[in-house]
Amino acid sequence: MKVKRKLKSAFVQSFSGMTLSIITVIGLSPLALAVPAKVSLHSPGQSVQRQPQKLAQFSDTGPSERSQMLQQANALFNQGELTGAEENLRKFVKQFPDDAFGHFQLGNVLFRQKKPQEAISSYQEAIRLQPKYALAHNAMGIVYASQSRWEEAITQYKKALEINPNYGEGLTNFALALWQTNKKDEALSSLEKALKVFKEQNRGEKVNQVERILREIKTADDPSVS
Repeated sequence: MKVKRKLKSAFVQSFSGMTLSIITVIGLSPLALAVPAKVSLHSPGQSVQRQPQKLAQFSDTGPSERSQMLQQANALFNQGELTGAEENLRKFVKQFPDDAFGHFQLGNVLFRQKKPQEAISSYQEAIRLQPKYALAHNAMGIVYASQSRWEEAITQYKKALEINPNYGEGLTNFALALWQTNKKDEALSSLEKALKVFKEQNRGEKVNQVERILREIKTADDPSVS
């Protein structure tokens, strides 16, 4: 029993190093920032599969100036000009302080620049303006997960899923955080729900990702696997 626990502990440590890249790509793409996704949970040295970098999609329902500013921020981000994108979005939220989407976007750019606390503040403001903002709760969970603050991440994922129980990315991120806190059965249950959602949405790439994670977790405690 002690040997098994030690093996599981070692697996969790190696697994946690890969979890963030899985969490981030599932949690923020394509609705927000797309980041590299590892092709394997156990092989950090493998080549990464890059997805197009883009900010969250927005509906062009506001004034044209609003749309233009968001498009400029998106263009800057696509060019790798994160500082410029941040400056643009800070101007945007100053001009449109009640625009929850703008604060959410700013949070995405700040997180990509490794400014976690500022990103959290932006997401919190987005949620203050729009309490039913599942994407923002999920994004906050991702920031906490990047700091291995698993319980806080779980709290945010739960809030996202209370708003949208069929949020596939939220279900997946929730499962990975549960796994980090040794709640394997709950993690598997959440992953199965995510898998069902992605299949119903015909999102083949997400289905493959979740199926890989499920295999990893299911075999983690298998005594026949050495």
